[in-house]
Amino acid sequence: MPQQAIRRVAEADVPAVVRLVHALAEYEKAPDECHLTEPDLHRALFGESPALFGHVAEDDGEIAGFALWFLNFSTWEGRHGIYLEDLFVLPERRGSGLGKALLRTLAQECVARGYARLEWSVLDWNTPAIRFYESVGAGGMDEWTVHRLTGDALRTFGSA
Repeated sequence: MPQQAIRRVAEADVPAVVRLVHALAEYEKAPDECHLTEPDLHRALFGESPALFGHVAEDDGEIAGFALWFLNFSTWEGRHGIYLEDLFVLPERRGSGLGKALLRTLAQECVARGYARLEWSVLDWNTPAIRFYESVGAGGMDEWTVHRLTGDALRTFGSA
């Protein structure tokens, strides 16, 4: 019987998590857009003032998935929440319960800390993920549209 565990990401996990982030970028058809390096992730998770947190999913001693997240804040609720930046499980390990265990761990973190919500974005073409999220009770935010300021547009606007 396989041994599975969800635990907080450790410094020694950084190389494996970076590899999985790049695998996620490949899955999302955007490998050229992923520039994450081991020093980047190490600094974000373990630097002087970390603002990124994470968990890994182990399957028979191998890191087979991860969740990276940060705190957000609901002004209407007056409480923090968790924004799940990325959740990924290796394709060959999907269906084993690792993804659900990662998501449940974050929900438990919210409940234990009194956070108002756990939220994330999902690509509209990723129907397996959407079905998975709906199966645990998550609902889409159809009235909301994500906006992003990045690259040259961010630099231009931010330097004016």
